[in-house]
Amino acid sequence: MTKTMESTDVVLVGGGIMSATLGAMLTELEPSWSITLLERLDHVGQESSAVWNNAGTGHSALCELNYAPRAADGTVDATKAVKINEQFQVSRQFWSTLVTEGKLGQPGSFINPVPHISMVFNPDHVEYLRARHESFSQHKLFERLELSEDRDQIAQWAPLTQEGRGAGPVAASFAPEGTDVNFGELTRQLIRHMEANGAEIRTGVQVQNLDRQPDGTWIVRTQNRLNSEDSREIRAKFVFVGAGGGALPLLQKSGIPEIKGFGGFPVSGLWLRNSNPSIAERHDAKVYGQAAVGAPPMSVPHLDTRYENGKKSLLFGPYGGFKPNFLKQGSLLDLPKSVRPDNIYPMARAGLANLDLVKYLLSELAKNKDQRMEALREFYPQAQAEEWELVHAGQRVQVMRKDKKKGGVLQFGTELITADDGSIAGLLGASPGASTAVPIMIDLLGRCFPNHSAAWKSRLTDLIPSLGQQLDENPALADEIMGHTAKTLGIR
Repeated sequence: MTKTMESTDVVLVGGGIMSATLGAMLTELEPSWSITLLERLDHVGQESSAVWNNAGTGHSALCELNYAPRAADGTVDATKAVKINEQFQVSRQFWSTLVTEGKLGQPGSFINPVPHISMVFNPDHVEYLRARHESFSQHKLFERLELSEDRDQIAQWAPLTQEGRGAGPVAASFAPEGTDVNFGELTRQLIRHMEANGAEIRTGVQVQNLDRQPDGTWIVRTQNRLNSEDSREIRAKFVFVGAGGGALPLLQKSGIPEIKGFGGFPVSGLWLRNSNPSIAERHDAKVYGQAAVGAPPMSVPHLDTRYENGKKSLLFGPYGGFKPNFLKQGSLLDLPKSVRPDNIYPMARAGLANLDLVKYLLSELAKNKDQRMEALREFYPQAQAEEWELVHAGQRVQVMRKDKKKGGVLQFGTELITADDGSIAGLLGASPGASTAVPIMIDLLGRCFPNHSAAWKSRLTDLIPSLGQQLDENPALADEIMGHTAKTLGIR
């Protein structure tokens, strides 16, 4: 079998929102660079970016309670929530500019206005929600956040949640500016923009290995999944591994020292979905509750409005689970094959420190449909089992890493890994990933291409007008920028 050798400036491994975002940025910043995107499946945007593989929340910390836990003294710190909201505003600006310039389609094809609601059902959680609202209300980015313990008011915001509800406390916060994002469709549009400007998009291609060369370039070895005779080697000046759960094994194969000590803990999930138009039309919100003890952040229960190709449905979940594969369409050997001498101890220590998570996942796996419906009825008391179907969510791989004090920790955010020479980078982890893809890629540009920062600054500022500034600290700028992006994207 003869291997074909090719050359390109940039190789993007994985056809999801991360590679699409970076590819679109580089298309804008360096239109002369050659870009090759490699996706193992037959279509792009089919793994974690696909519409039913994630919650599509447009994570801006408007409703996700886990981003601002209550401290021992009862107070709530909004710092992390403000940071996440700032990051989402950056992503919105990038999309808005590309829409204005005609490089993305109609915004309603990938983003829709859907209010974000936090809802709680016991006295302790009600007290927490009050403290959260008091803390958040001091910040410009959360100035529209409302709080109510009045059932009639809450029923106006989300009628299905109050019909048939029994006695007991209930409280909710309401953010009218929330959104639902179809990251799969956004991915496809960003990649079409790249392709229209010369990028080569290859699907059905499995990356088998990454080899660093003495001159600092990389040889990316690939295999056509459907044709064993089609084996290629691509020499690239820069490689980005945006392969979701598949990023860890590939970065391990690259041999860069920066990946040593990292491991992954896969978490699967299930949704209940209702596509009955008469029900879906009566609910226009993403309603998030409090997480169960031991639940990972992506398993916070929520009743969501979802849009796909203009069609509205309801989604509830996710119900956590465990499979050892790192991708939804991956191998059951992914987890054991990822264990290395350098990460086995951190992974073991992190596992021992998170036995409550293991217990939670096992309890979720044991649930039948009646038990799942019981959880749904806490949010939608009159839900009818026959109207809901079970669908599989995407696979998430949480980061496990070394820690000097604890030996190893389980990390629920994202981790950008970059080589010391900036020639390769990759992204590990999950939520709030997709919503913060743009600021993550700006961080990558600064780390991997520092010599281009000055030349790129003007165009980056065109794409993201608030670049380098904090909207929460600049009320006038926040009004201007957020008002413009809301108008351009057709959201509130």
